[in-house]
Amino acid sequence: MNNTDGSMYHRPPTALIVIAIILVGINLRPAFSSVSPLLADIGLSLGLSASAAGMLTTLPVACLGVFAPFAAWLAKHYGTEKLVIPLLLVLAAGLALRGVWNTASLFLGTGLAGMSIGLLGILLPSVIKREFPRHPDLMTGVYTMALCLGTALAAGLSVPLHQVFGSLPLALAFWSLPVILAALLWWPLRHLVSRPAAIIADRQHPLPLLRDSLAWQVTLFMATQSALAYCVFGWLPTILQDRDVPAVQAGLFLSGSVMVQVISALLVPWLSSYLRDQKLANGIMFALIYIGFMGALYAPVAHMWWWMALLGLGQGGGFAMALTMIVLRTRNPDQAGQLSAMSQGVGYTLASLGPLLMGLLHEASGNWDQAGWLITAITLAGLYHGSRAGANRFVLESAKSN
Repeated sequence: MNNTDGSMYHRPPTALIVIAIILVGINLRPAFSSVSPLLADIGLSLGLSASAAGMLTTLPVACLGVFAPFAAWLAKHYGTEKLVIPLLLVLAAGLALRGVWNTASLFLGTGLAGMSIGLLGILLPSVIKREFPRHPDLMTGVYTMALCLGTALAAGLSVPLHQVFGSLPLALAFWSLPVILAALLWWPLRHLVSRPAAIIADRQHPLPLLRDSLAWQVTLFMATQSALAYCVFGWLPTILQDRDVPAVQAGLFLSGSVMVQVISALLVPWLSSYLRDQKLANGIMFALIYIGFMGALYAPVAHMWWWMALLGLGQGGGFAMALTMIVLRTRNPDQAGQLSAMSQGVGYTLASLGPLLMGLLHEASGNWDQAGWLITAITLAGLYHGSRAGANRFVLESAKSN
């Protein structure tokens, strides 16, 4: 293969590409799930109000949406693979900055981490679409599995790390170390593909997607499932602790639920590829999420593992299907990148309202009883948009098929 400068380029082994994508994926969620099991202790240590604690869980999700639209411009001018290492280093710096123990550093580090994760989350699906054109749904499942694994590790280890280090700052800053490892592993892939300038210049402008109904359905499907996911990541351990579950056990419940996500993240996209469309798969995932979340809120704690299993199956499959929609509803990697930027940019911005509203409801009522109404409303919206996004069509062609 020739590079743009005329030199011969040899593609790294496929196994290395897969391992690198997995390791990067693992590092894209600890910024979220490492905080929630320690949120009560963080609030007490820094004197955060309930609203400020809610903002801490909302900020990284909002950053995902705010910075996502810049990913396409950066990829066009600098190349997707060349951006991964700098963004990973910014992510590591943000996570490390959380170890400088004051409110400003905590929020600044969280914001930097959210920015980096938002950009990387847009770039990687287009790499998957290009490097694995024959099985993009399967590789999307593998990538989602990596995200789930990273979430579970951070949720399950945060409290034990706090106990081992005897320090909240060190427990939070620890997660910068595996990010550096991922950057080192990506080094051989930094020149994975260098697109000819003429092809880059001919990329379609993303604005037509804003007028495409299917693109909006995919975006709102992403928004609703992400809103539920970040309500879980941000508040589930606190909800369980308020139900007299010990902090370590609450973290393990979240970790166990996320580990279950790995099963559905791998299987659901693969199984759905054999269906005529993905409407049924999307609907089942939202039903499982709803049942599991209601169980976590209201069912006896003695049966919590059953509700965590249902919640995990729904969320793992739901997120995998949201990413799969980006791949299956586009014709080429450029469209996939544009739809990824739109669905995650707009979707995560809307999704950030979920944990924020959940925190405000709790602060206003003093309990979690009203949260069920919010979860119900989000689920109903998700069922509708998931059905519409699951139709077997392509963006920018939906008008022709109507």
